Amino acid sequence: MNRSNVPFTCSFAVTETESMAPSELTDEHTQASLDLSIICVNWNSLDYLFDCIASIYEQTHGISFEVVVVDNASPEGGVETLRAQFPQVKIVRSDKNVGFAGANNLGFRQSTGRYVLLLNPDTKLIGPAINIMLERIKSLPDAGIVGCKLLNTDMSTSTSSIQKFPTILNQLLNVEYLRLTFPRFPLWDIGPLFSENLHPVKVEVIPGACMMLKREVFERVGLLTEDYFMYAEDIDLNYKLRRLGLSSYYVGEAQIVHHGGGSSSRQKVSQWSTVMTYKAMLRFYRMSRGRAYGAAYRIAMGLAAVARLILLALMFPLGDREGIRCAAAKWSTVLRWAVGIERLGVSQ
Repeated sequence: MNRSNVPFTCSFAVTETESMAPSELTDEHTQASLDLSIICVNWNSLDYLFDCIASIYEQTHGISFEVVVVDNASPEGGVETLRAQFPQVKIVRSDKNVGFAGANNLGFRQSTGRYVLLLNPDTKLIGPAINIMLERIKSLPDAGIVGCKLLNTDMSTSTSSIQKFPTILNQLLNVEYLRLTFPRFPLWDIGPLFSENLHPVKVEVIPGACMMLKREVFERVGLLTEDYFMYAEDIDLNYKLRRLGLSSYYVGEAQIVHHGGGSSSRQKVSQWSTVMTYKAMLRFYRMSRGRAYGAAYRIAMGLAAVARLILLALMFPLGDREGIRCAAAKWSTVLRWAVGIERLGVSQ
């Protein structure tokens, strides 16, 4: 069920200022005609967020835009400290964590731009990435989402920059070594990431770290589906747009560093992000392919976990024991989730 149109029960305070210099934005009519609204959701990610916003103002020129920061009830607080360095940022506060989808939808409802960019706080622009994406989406009449090349912290190309719609098979074979060795294999088809062709390329999924859409398209599709607390809501959005006959485009000439896991890695619950990922994928399968496919996915992941644990046990005497322990902890969590033991308090 799409809950994007259900009113929020949380209370929030909104502080509004213009995103450009006062001389450039002087009245309500100018603000209403902003080219772009950039929405960043913060959950204990202030260190990343400062760098992200600084890079936006440093690298983005010639367009009118606003930056909307949604603080998703961060326990560490401190979002007001943004004011000292970025007084023009619009801050929206939620008094409870409404999830990634809910927080982005909340920020969108407080935005005004004709286009919207959903941008993770743990990102940093390399060059005029936003200008490039905005120019490309304006030139692509069938564009639902436009994304860019994501770079890891070490500046290597992130293979998650483009994705295929998930299936049981490509999830079972979701191994980074295989993806890098055979980038054009149809199960993941990440060849455009390593091509010198800089023209926009149609892909199946643009990830949620950086997604640009037309405002009217985002509204038409019903915003992000809030049934997903975290993870897979970006896949779901790409899926909904495809059903409307729109396309997702990868723009390789636009580049952004994505440090990855800046918020979820700070969760105190062991393997929290692992379980949340598998729960979200199960929900997507049930929604897009039916409950039988979802059940098959859960069984397949359980069997895969057993196989991985056996392999890790055989490797333990001769391998990197600390690394094997970490991998074993992950796959033990997956196995417990598959048999219904590991829930972490988030209903399915």
